[in-house]
Parts: sequence; structure tokens; C-alpha cells
Amino acid sequence: MPGPVPTPPRAEAVPGTAEPGADPGLPAVPPRYLDRVRALLRAKPRRLLGLAGPPGAGKSTLAQALQQAFAEVAQVVPMDGYHLANAELARLGRAARKGAPDTFDGAGYAALLQRLRRQPPDEIVYAPDFRRELEEPVAGAIPVFAQTRLVITEGNYLLLDSGPWAGIAALLDEVWWVDVDDALRQGRLRRRHEQFGRSPEDAAAWVSGTDEPNARLIAATRPRATLEFRWGEA
Repeated sequence: MPGPVPTPPRAEAVPGTAEPGADPGLPAVPPRYLDRVRALLRAKPRRLLGLAGPPGAGKSTLAQALQQAFAEVAQVVPMDGYHLANAELARLGRAARKGAPDTFDGAGYAALLQRLRRQPPDEIVYAPDFRRELEEPVAGAIPVFAQTRLVITEGNYLLLDSGPWAGIAALLDEVWWVDVDDALRQGRLRRRHEQFGRSPEDAAAWVSGTDEPNARLIAATRPRATLEFRWGEA
């Protein structure tokens, strides 16, 4: 999830230099990936970088770490802001599958990315966020200023090639696959579900019955990624 709402980026910003007061709890992004982002930013005034991978891979953590490394020019816009509301999931009979591709407004997400690619210089584009404490999306929570040079968007289905997701990858300059050990990823998911109110038994059942079927679907999209990201690389 994105950090605090930023002020508009300053023109004199130096990409890849974290500001004083940076969050010490975030891991440092390996240098070769920072260099990759710097090279991207040299080519165009605005770049859209996607981070894809299964639930629990650490996409949000990487997005926050990249935003911190490029604090003056970057903003995170998560795909999770396009979760359908719980009331709509209940109406559709999909509440037990929350997190599956058809429990998001994929077309709305694609429309946002299109707006961000052609944002006029005098416009602020507002994106939704997903608040885990509410388990609901919140509209208009993230301002993206026209001066923002790097938009980082992360989510499960950026590389899916069906339905409204099929055009997403083409709207992004690069999509990185966030790679992590499955046992570590599943443990993170169980702890996350427990943190937000599920019992250990319910958390384990949700991971095996909902998260993991989605993870298998997402894993099939891995070959479409621009590169694979792994923590700990030089």
C-alpha cells in the first residue's frame, strides 16, 4: 500500500536518492534495480512501472521501497484500489472468492493507467486505495500530480492475458515479476489474514482455498514479465 500522500515532486529532484527521514523498516532495493529505474527515467518524462506476482510475494513492500528510493519523483498506485466493494461482491455471490480476477474492476484500472499515460500538465489524477483495516477500496485517496515522473503500480493481475486485464501490460513501460519462496509467501499470507481478524484456522483455509488458486493462475503469467526481481541480489 502507498505511503503518506506526497507533495508535488520538485523539478530539481535527483532520482534514486532517498530523502532524510526515510522509513528504516523498508528493505533497501538492490542497486542493479535502482540503476534500471534510473535508465527508464532518462528516456521519457513519465514512466509507468508495474510489479506483478502472486499474493504475499512482497509487491507492496517493493513498491514502497522504490517510492522511498525515488521519493521526489515517484508515486505508488496499487491495483488493489480496484477491488469491488464488499456489498457488490455479496450481490454477485463472489465474496468467498475475494481476490480472484473477477472481483476487481479491471476495466476501471485499465482506464486509470490510460489517463496516467496522457495526463495533462494542469491535471491531478486521483486513484483509489485499498484499506486493509476496512477491507474496502477508498475512492480518490491517491493524488498523482502531472510532475510525477515515475508511477509504480503493483498487483496480481498485471500480466493476465484475458478479460479486461489483457491490455494492462501494454500500458506499462516495464513489468517486474517479484519472486519469492512459496513457503515464505504462504506464511506471510496466513499472518496477514490473522492480523486483520481471521483465526489461525480460518487464515490457513483462506490461503489454501482462495489465495493459492489465484497464485497458480498468476504464476502462469510469469513469462510475460520484463524481468524478475529478487531481494538480496547485488
